[in-house]
Amino acid sequence: MVWVPLQKSRTDSIALLQQTNRNLVNMFIEWFTDWDLTLDQMKNLVLASLQALRDCDVTAVTTFACTLALFVWYCYHVGSEQPRNYAPVNAMMQSADVNGLQNGYMYCQSANCVRCTHNEGRSQKLYHNLQEYAKHYSWSGMGRIHKGIREQSRYLNNRSSIQKPEVFFLPDLPTTPYFSRDAQKHDVELLERNYQAILAEFELIFKAFSNCSLPQGWKVNSTPRGEWFTFYLVNQGICISNNCRRCPRTYRLLGSLRTFISNNVFGNACFSVMSPETLITEHYGPTNVRIRCHLGLKVPSNCELVVGGEPQCWAEGRCLLFDDSFLHTAFHGGPSEEGPRVVFMIDLWHPNVAATERQALDFIFSPGR
Repeated sequence: MVWVPLQKSRTDSIALLQQTNRNLVNMFIEWFTDWDLTLDQMKNLVLASLQALRDCDVTAVTTFACTLALFVWYCYHVGSEQPRNYAPVNAMMQSADVNGLQNGYMYCQSANCVRCTHNEGRSQKLYHNLQEYAKHYSWSGMGRIHKGIREQSRYLNNRSSIQKPEVFFLPDLPTTPYFSRDAQKHDVELLERNYQAILAEFELIFKAFSNCSLPQGWKVNSTPRGEWFTFYLVNQGICISNNCRRCPRTYRLLGSLRTFISNNVFGNACFSVMSPETLITEHYGPTNVRIRCHLGLKVPSNCELVVGGEPQCWAEGRCLLFDDSFLHTAFHGGPSEEGPRVVFMIDLWHPNVAATERQALDFIFSPGR
């Protein structure tokens, strides 16, 4: 594009230049008194200065130089600001030990536990993370997440007692206690095809119980009755390297799952073992953005999972999918000679969480953030 000056009389040109000068001076004074000028206003001022520069106005040249210097100062000032300090999300997710028993659902009353601290600090932390994500990527597709963070207190406090995620509720997701196998068909079929390999590795690590009451790598969870043990390969988005080395085929299988939550604190993969006569207290999971998948490895008689008041039974070599943000419990009422109930537990994405939302949630709830 070539700029061609319009033919005007000398008197008109002088009047126009004087008017331009007055406008620029007024804009400059307004900007100088208000340091919170937006970037859009800054752009308009620069463009006006450039236009006056084309008219060979000495005052405009001076104004443009001052504007440029102030813009450089503004960029330096913004860039040198120290970020606010927030507690990492995964630190807030960690539950304190209760009487020496690590517990995934009882309230620990820790000030840093995101599941036990119901205050505005959590929403501020999440909104800060969302802003950071949008700054690096985009606000596009963030409507539900933004709405969920903005209205978290209403969603978490006013929901019915049947579904009440303790950390984050994403609005407008289809809700049901159980999901069909087709919800994540690829991953379900892949897990079931590898049932024998997963079971074989479980039996190897479970043999250690013959030598001690709690072998290395195992966790014991608090229950009102009986014993409930877990062996994590991934715990709240963090790979437990020593455990993964003991189950190499199962760990490699996780990398082949398309919807496994591996990059944020809502993702877990573990062997879950309930001894006979065990009851797990009713509790809620932290979020509704995931589906919890149980692959049955050893299922004695009289074992049951109850989600949202609906009972279901496990089956060996078959996956059972449910939304653990619903109130749920499990029990093993079978005889001791039948042994423990064993499932391989994996957290998968809810099928109605979009790819852009998954990426944002990975960023917002990434371990260590």
